[in-house]
Amino acid sequence: MKSRFVASVVVLLGVSALLACQPSGEAPPPAPAGEPGTHADLVALFHEWREFERPDFVDGVPDYTEPAMARQRAELPAWRARLDAMAPESWPVPEQVDWHLVRAEMNGLDFDHRVRRPWARDPAFYVTIFAAESDVPAHEGPVIHGWVDLWTYDYPLSEADAAELAERVGAIPALLDQARSNLAASNARDLWLGGLRAFRNQAADLAAFGERVAGTSADLDTAVAEAIAASDRFREFLDAESDSKTGPSGVGAENYTWAMQHVHLLPYTWEQQVALLRRELARSHSSMLLEENRNRGLPELERIASAEEFDRRLNESVDRYMAFLDREEVQTVEPWMDPALRAVNGTFAPLENPDDLRNFFSEVNYRDPDAFRPHMHHWIELAAMRETPHPSPIRAVPSLFNIFQARSEGLATGVEEMFMHLGLLEGSPRSRELTWIMLAQRAARAISGLNLHGGEFDMEEAVGYAMEWTPRGWLTEGALVRGEQSLYLRQPGYGTSYVVGKLQIEELLAEVAIQDGDDFSVKDFFDRFYASGVIPITLVRWEMTGEKDPVLDLRP
Repeated sequence: MKSRFVASVVVLLGVSALLACQPSGEAPPPAPAGEPGTHADLVALFHEWREFERPDFVDGVPDYTEPAMARQRAELPAWRARLDAMAPESWPVPEQVDWHLVRAEMNGLDFDHRVRRPWARDPAFYVTIFAAESDVPAHEGPVIHGWVDLWTYDYPLSEADAAELAERVGAIPALLDQARSNLAASNARDLWLGGLRAFRNQAADLAAFGERVAGTSADLDTAVAEAIAASDRFREFLDAESDSKTGPSGVGAENYTWAMQHVHLLPYTWEQQVALLRRELARSHSSMLLEENRNRGLPELERIASAEEFDRRLNESVDRYMAFLDREEVQTVEPWMDPALRAVNGTFAPLENPDDLRNFFSEVNYRDPDAFRPHMHHWIELAAMRETPHPSPIRAVPSLFNIFQARSEGLATGVEEMFMHLGLLEGSPRSRELTWIMLAQRAARAISGLNLHGGEFDMEEAVGYAMEWTPRGWLTEGALVRGEQSLYLRQPGYGTSYVVGKLQIEELLAEVAIQDGDDFSVKDFFDRFYASGVIPITLVRWEMTGEKDPVLDLRP
């Protein structure tokens, strides 16, 4: 049986104030006006809503054709009316938070139908195979219903799992036939080119999977071979059509702002995020330069040079990190946290030429795993969702449309700097430089993504800017940067979420400290912060401080 299948379905103080399963065919009618609902009604609606958001499947293939999507869009207002009729204003704040999460998901589907239209514009939307688990609650970027998370299965496969996978993988050729028709009018050049990379990767992932399960089942062997061939044919189709694709892929600044405020519940416009990111880029570079001057008499950090050293140092890093969280009273430490981190230490990657560079984050990790360790807090959060799920069914599963992005990525980025200040890197002053280098890289690529959406950059300008503004020349792989920028085009707000989410957490930390006065503690802050779940920080703030951000009162 599958062991983790459920996982796949399932500051600037004052900145916010200053920056001010299948549908049933016909949507249920709105609740009568004047009859407020209850939280139990909301939970029931949530489950119905999730079924509605999922398209019909025909012979195992999700129906994203124009008529099917037009029907779904036409039915969406009735769902919003049912939600609005609940009139949650008198509910306790945690229940109102859940209501806003459901509203944000409905706005996300509306945004998809009006603006993103991934089924009609984005070839990578039709990628089905995911070989590895993401470090966030769900897949990064838009994902098609019917996706296959290979990492959720136990190997060697049972007979039942092999039969299931043969059926699910076997649907890929028909899906890609549908995709050709659905994408016929697409002129989004950068998204189109991103599809080429995505399907090259899918074919490679399928080939590796086929080798792993070869001989388990004749039906599965056949399904994998046909899916590889279909993926290759689809990539060839994209390649043949690529020269004719000349249009923009970004959503534009106005649509970007709408998505941030109504889907991600973020209180910043496109223009305000540009200003915030430029400030963080300058701060990270200047802080790094000052650290370098302070450390000028110290030797450079040496990179890990062997598999033995890698395993030793990565495990020692986990030991130090867990001891740090406990000793410095950062948060409550649970027994399952240590193995969650240790399981994703990775393995040593040798270099043919010792002067070559690995990918950006490996250049950090191989110099000091402690500097990158806080970002791996992602895996503690994922373990928490399994071990201690939120009591609300609405928060116990990942929100759709990456609504979690600023909370998830903002935390992982924010604690790099916060824990440095708390003393995690004490005794290794050159490691502090790495923290600023990582922040600079994230700010630079976020600015690139913003300018892609705003029409200020084309893809190569975005790639060039991110590489130029990443310190020490460590961002050298243009293909890697294009892949990141393609994700940010596919999912507006993802590129900025790392830094903007960090800023929101910093602001919240200061605000809670002012409210709590002498009773404030870092441990209490983080325990309460985590208890709200992986949801937009404006909603976490509402629960923790009682302050409701004006963005939550905006309506489309």
